[in-house]
Amino acid sequence: MNTGENSMSLLKLENVGYRYDSGNKILNGLDYTFEKGKMYAVTGKSGAGKTTLLSLISGLASPTEGSILFEGKDIKTIDRYHYRSRYVGVVFQQFNLLPHLNAVENVTLSMRASGKKFPDRQKRAMDMLSKVDLDENIVRRRILKLSGGEQQRVAIARALSYDPSIILADEPTGNLDLNTQKDIVDIFKRMAKDEGKCVIIVTHSPEVAKESDEIYELAPFSGKAAALG
Repeated sequence: MNTGENSMSLLKLENVGYRYDSGNKILNGLDYTFEKGKMYAVTGKSGAGKTTLLSLISGLASPTEGSILFEGKDIKTIDRYHYRSRYVGVVFQQFNLLPHLNAVENVTLSMRASGKKFPDRQKRAMDMLSKVDLDENIVRRRILKLSGGEQQRVAIARALSYDPSIILADEPTGNLDLNTQKDIVDIFKRMAKDEGKCVIIVTHSPEVAKESDEIYELAPFSGKAAALG
């Protein structure tokens, strides 16, 4: 699916809008460009459509207007499961980890689900967990034995494990204290700068938004978009 245009946008929204089955419109005329190696913040008040936008980008929902292009191809023309399981990694505010498994098992399970081939899943899982600053003692514990910050690190490692191009994070620091929030943001920045990922974070936090390369602000209620520096 690589077009060879590595310097061009990885993901592009062209006049994207979304209308609920009820007829209410929440997003309108979004023209966003996302590149590899950058971290983006999507901000806006509750009800502005931030989570809906993530659902559209991840392929869980389809825009009712406009197009979303991944590497120049409309994602409507791409197999949705293939797109979501290989090219998009999602980090949830509530982590969505399997509590009866330990950190390593959660990460290796995600790799198996992607369908991608890895010579040694166990080693790769350990490498990913090390990248998010978790040591071997912690990653062998069951998820319920980990702190909120540790669980969020596992969730990030899981999203990274199958080497997606895009990382989507929905309020990833919302339940964390300020020191842990900073650590998590630093991990996302490293993912963008060092790993060349396109990181898109939905956040209410001005501190998180400030650390991003670019901010896309959804205006409340109208769904109109504005890009901030």
